[in-house]
Amino acid sequence: MARKYDHEYKVQTVKLAKEIGGVKAAKELGIPEGTIHTWLKAVRAGTLDIGEGSHTPASAMSLSEEIAMLRKCVKEQDKENRRLKEEKEFLEEASAFFAASRRRSTKTRE
Repeated sequence: MARKYDHEYKVQTVKLAKEIGGVKAAKELGIPEGTIHTWLKAVRAGTLDIGEGSHTPASAMSLSEEIAMLRKCVKEQDKENRRLKEEKEFLEEASAFFAASRRRSTKTRE
């Protein structure tokens, strides 16, 4: 069964691996080298944030890459907002329909 590591453990492991090397860190911590390699790769790709000051000029995103990433995030959030608004409108209409239906059924019983 694969072991789960929390975010803080990954951050500290990556920092250690950057200081002493991935192979040595893996031996010292008793975890597979491949796991550390995957986390280091995730840091380089920007999918694992290890805090401020962790990027070198080579690993940091360029301004145009960052803008493109932010535009993509905004686009995804706009899409999610539209979906949520549609769901909200549908639920409001359904709620009104069932409330009116309930009022009609209580009137017919009286």
